[in-house]
Amino acid sequence: MMRRRRRTADIGERATALAEALDAGGHRLEPGAAQRARALLSKLDERLRLSGDHTVVALAGATGSGKSSLFNALAGLDLATVGARRPTTSQASAALWGGDGAEPLLDWLVVPRRHQVSSNGARGDADPLHGLVLLDLPDHDSTEVAHRLEVDRLVELVDVFVWVTDPQKYADAALHRQYLSRLAGHDAVTVVVLNQADRLAPDAVQACRRDLARLVAADGLRDVDVLTTSARTGEGVDRLRAELAEAVGRRTAWSERLGADLDAAAVELGSWVGEEEPDAKDVTSATESRDLVEAFADAAGVPAVVRAVEADYRRDALGTAGWPVTRWGRRLRPDPLRRLGLPGAGQVSNRADAEPQADVVRRSSLPAPNATQQARVELATRRVADRAGSKLPQRWADAVRAAAQPPAGDLTDALDQAVVRTDLGLRRPVVWRFLGAVQALLLLAAVAGLVWLVALAALGALKLPQPSTPYWGPMPVPTLLLVGGLVLGALLGGLVRFAAGAGARRRGARVRSRLNASVAEVAQERVLDPVGQVLTDHRAAREALRRVGGPR
Repeated sequence: MMRRRRRTADIGERATALAEALDAGGHRLEPGAAQRARALLSKLDERLRLSGDHTVVALAGATGSGKSSLFNALAGLDLATVGARRPTTSQASAALWGGDGAEPLLDWLVVPRRHQVSSNGARGDADPLHGLVLLDLPDHDSTEVAHRLEVDRLVELVDVFVWVTDPQKYADAALHRQYLSRLAGHDAVTVVVLNQADRLAPDAVQACRRDLARLVAADGLRDVDVLTTSARTGEGVDRLRAELAEAVGRRTAWSERLGADLDAAAVELGSWVGEEEPDAKDVTSATESRDLVEAFADAAGVPAVVRAVEADYRRDALGTAGWPVTRWGRRLRPDPLRRLGLPGAGQVSNRADAEPQADVVRRSSLPAPNATQQARVELATRRVADRAGSKLPQRWADAVRAAAQPPAGDLTDALDQAVVRTDLGLRRPVVWRFLGAVQALLLLAAVAGLVWLVALAALGALKLPQPSTPYWGPMPVPTLLLVGGLVLGALLGGLVRFAAGAGARRRGARVRSRLNASVAEVAQERVLDPVGQVLTDHRAAREALRRVGGPR
């Protein structure tokens, strides 16, 4: 007898899981397998909507196997035309035991030829076959293409299969390769019948039955009943009728068929999904992350920006707090940051909290990445992809590689915007303004001392009376002002130059850190997040397919 191999009450949940697997897998699943799975979901929705009180059983077989004769014997009526040599069943016929409510189901099956079978004295649903819809299909080996297509269509829709063969054709490759092997896992809804048993001696019939059972098991149907019948003598017909009555009585053959289909879809799609994947949070090692950020920073021109920031700092420091006589010339030198299209010290910074300018995209004047920098970026992203996709099937590994390598133009723009939008922290230190004021005072003192001395010299040269010159210790005050202003100004200028170099290096390190953080965000957004999304999708598809398989 047919056996229930799987629990079927969770068909809806398993179908939902299959839909989730298809959504998560997307184009990473093999297109043919995905298309068949979507067709299954469509069929499942329709079958769940239709009558669950009827069991659709299909008699399928090759030309001359006696399938139509067996159909008539089961129905107890001459409903199907029996032919001796050529196929006579060109269109499926249906015999109904209790046809109330079966019309929408038959409309869905597109079976126009319908016959109501009496209950043989039984009343209502007392007939063990009440609720049976028995279909006589065209021959699956017919020379008419339309006949074979009709068989293929209905085989995908019926609840129970009864494959009828005969002693001459039971090993036919078309039956086993095109049909039985494709139904592996559908043991609970499959019966194989060796008809025309009356043509052989009993020992020969059993030998053929055992050989057929071996072939069926090799097809993957290891728990399927193989019956022997004779439509002419009636041998085995009652056994087959009882088999069908048992399937009808369960009222679950339709869900068992759908459950087996879901199993098959899970197995087929599962061959395109790996058994595991790296955690999306661990797609790179510390070394690979550092190499990725460094490669992106180099391509973004971070070293050039850092050098410009250091030069800008020294220029601004010496121009603000340097020796006043030479500072004006420094201010006339080109601004290294402006040459890169970035704001320099003392200008409005591109801070994240600054007033936004709608619909305005600022760009720097940094040069585009050269071939060496591009190759370094490609190498770093390839390492990320190789690590993330090492345990994935080929289609998923290809998807990881595609996700890890954004278009070069888009990446260049993103890196440029990361640099432009980074707050470089170029605010001028207050101490430089203070030291600049001190330098101005020292210069003023030196000038005052010089003017004083010149005035004294002029008075002496004109033989005019000279005022008394004040002294500070042994030094005349005018000389002290001149020499002290010059010496202290020079010493302070040297200290400013030294401090400007140290400050430039500190600011450069700080700016490098900020730019690297901005570049790391681009790497996360453009590489790591897309790669992580592929891995998340793989995990979702894998876990959904596990739920499609259901409890065993």
